[in-house]
Amino acid sequence: MEKEKVYVGSRGSKLAVTQTNWMIDQLRTANPDVDFEIKIIKTRGDKVQNRPLDEIGGKGLFTKEIEDELLSGEIQMAVHSMKDMPAALPEGLMLAAPPVREDPADVLVTHADVWGLEALPEGAVIGTGSKRRMFQIAQMRPDIQCVNIRGNIDTRIRKLDSEHLDGIILAAAGMKRLGVYDNPNYNVVPLEPTDFICAPAQGILAVEVCEDHFKMRKMIEKVKDQQAELQMKAERAFLVALNGDCHLPIGAYCDIGRNGRLTLHGIYGDASGEHLAMASMMGHCCEAEDLGRRLAEQLKGEVEG
Repeated sequence: MEKEKVYVGSRGSKLAVTQTNWMIDQLRTANPDVDFEIKIIKTRGDKVQNRPLDEIGGKGLFTKEIEDELLSGEIQMAVHSMKDMPAALPEGLMLAAPPVREDPADVLVTHADVWGLEALPEGAVIGTGSKRRMFQIAQMRPDIQCVNIRGNIDTRIRKLDSEHLDGIILAAAGMKRLGVYDNPNYNVVPLEPTDFICAPAQGILAVEVCEDHFKMRKMIEKVKDQQAELQMKAERAFLVALNGDCHLPIGAYCDIGRNGRLTLHGIYGDASGEHLAMASMMGHCCEAEDLGRRLAEQLKGEVEG
């Protein structure tokens, strides 16, 4: 009997392909009667590499072309990095339950023997293309100069030397998925996500499907992780309530305590970085999305008045 065929859309970067193939492996194990096949789709964000993200467009830079094929039926499922997902999805699409979360933290990659950003030399130069990261660094160390860098993880690590940087900021999840986290050529310093707040749902894979494709949703449900789902709900609700995109510094991390209570840490600011607010809020696991919305409202009030 011929297996059912499911095409899974992905960007073509090394990281995107690696994490999509990882997801496909989980799905194949849970759904042995289905043949999952990756389809590479180039997005606008992949095509323009020489300009900062906030200059080349807003929402959907790394998702629109993939979502178009999802809506047309060319693919039945798409796998993205959750942190690339805009606040609002196209009508008819939804995020299915996520698999287990990889390390959510940002990391400092440097040649210096330091324990954190605070220990870098005065006037250090750090590479990052993220306003969220830039503005948090500016709050902690106003003397540090941030310069914009883009490209895949390998490219950005090479720029540590080619652009004579004191360090770069990357997501731990991508480095671990690619197997470049532990390397004798550089020092990787984790930045605690409750202090240096990560992008909403960083380290979680976004598995996007059509809302009315119940069979596909059921396949994905078999590999979901309940903790990752709770964190996704709280952190995404925070992002959605702020209508977030790459123009604004927005970060959120949901910590789940031993007693099952959630602590959501959030950061929000204006495009200039002149007004930046950070706060935490606690709640029960049954109110994850409401917690995200309430913290967003609080921080929005502080920033916008």
